[in-house]
Amino acid sequence: MRQPYFLGCPQWQHPAWNGLLPAEPTPLARYSRVFNSVEGNTSFYAMPSYRQCEQWRGQVSEDFRFLFKFPRQITHDCLLRGVGEQARGFLEVLAPLADVLGPMLLQLPAAFGPERLGDLWRFVEMLPAPFGCTVEVRHPDFFAKGEAEKALNRGLRERQIARVCFDSRALFAASAEDAATREAQRKKPRLPVHVLPGDASPVIRYVGHPELQANRSFLAPWVDRVAGWIAAGERPYVFIHMPDNGDALSLALLWHELLQGRVEGLPDLSIDPMQAQPGLF
Repeated sequence: MRQPYFLGCPQWQHPAWNGLLPAEPTPLARYSRVFNSVEGNTSFYAMPSYRQCEQWRGQVSEDFRFLFKFPRQITHDCLLRGVGEQARGFLEVLAPLADVLGPMLLQLPAAFGPERLGDLWRFVEMLPAPFGCTVEVRHPDFFAKGEAEKALNRGLRERQIARVCFDSRALFAASAEDAATREAQRKKPRLPVHVLPGDASPVIRYVGHPELQANRSFLAPWVDRVAGWIAAGERPYVFIHMPDNGDALSLALLWHELLQGRVEGLPDLSIDPMQAQPGLF
C-alpha cells in the first residue's frame, strides 16, 4: 500500500543511517525503500549530469518524488533575472527523472523582496511542462501580513503554486550547546510559519530540536494539519531536517508514528525494526 503523503529528508545518504535502512545496492535504493520523496539540495550547489539522473531513475519506484532545488546561480546570484538559458539547461539535465519529479524547490533569498515579484511570475510562467515549482521566500515583508504578502499569496494561488512552509521554531527553541545546533541556528532562517491554502500540494520543511522527544509539541499542530489534508484527498510533502541530519531518520520515524495516531490505516515505514537503534522513540 502506498503512503497517502510524501515523506523525506534533505538527503538520501548519511553514514549514521547505514544500520537503519534496508539492504540495497546503492544509497538511493536503500533510502527509497523507506521514504517516497527527497529534497535534492545538492543541485543548489552543483549540477548533476544527465547520466547521473538516468541512474537515479533506475533506483526508485514510479511513486517516488525528487524535489530538486534550482541552482544558486539562478535564485541567489541572479535573483531570477536573465536566467532562461541556465534554467532550461538545468531542466534538460533532469529530463530522465521527469515522471518522478515533484515540484522544483524555488528557494529565494532574503534579498528577493516585493519589488521583484514580477521577476518571479515571469520565471515560473516560462517553466515548460511537466516542470512546476513550489516557492520558498525569506524576505521579512512576505511575512508581515501586509500588501506585499497579499500580492505574493494571490500570485501563487492564481498560478496554483504552493508556498513552502519552513518551520524552524523547534530548532531555535533549543540551547545551542553543540556545534551542529549552533551551525544550524546560524544558517537557517528564523521566520514565522505562514500556511497558504491553495490547489497545489502543500510542502513542509521542518527543522527539528536536537533532543528528539522535544519535537513532539512542535510536531503536534502539523499532525493535525497533515491529517486534515490527507482526509481531504490532498497528498502533502513533509521533509524532516535535524541540526545533525544523522538524526533525521529518527525524527522522521517519530513524526510518522505520531501521524499514524491520526490517520487510520497509515502503513508503517518499510524499515526492519530489528535494525533500529535502541531508544529510537
